[in-house]
Amino acid sequence: MRLDRLLFFLRLSKSRTLAQKLIEAGGVRLDGDRVTNCACKVEPGRVLTLVAHGHVRVVRVDRIPDRRGPPAEAASMISDVTPPQVIDAAARRF
Repeated sequence: MRLDRLLFFLRLSKSRTLAQKLIEAGGVRLDGDRVTNCACKVEPGRVLTLVAHGHVRVVRVDRIPDRRGPPAEAASMISDVTPPQVIDAAARRF
């Protein structure tokens, strides 16, 4: 599945447009490597690191969703590797 769609379906972004902006700005890493291509394919088992709303979040993708479902369904498809970490106010762009 495309990375921008995955962020939207997993409720890590409010819209696909915001997900695309986050990816293009370099705010997403896939298995530790910075990703700037929204069409990057993601499979189960991959680790996403993203900066959003002043927090760094590291999650493992356990399953790929078919749609943007309810929050509980989205939360069941990922597992947090580390708890969200607050970053300084100067870095808050998204």
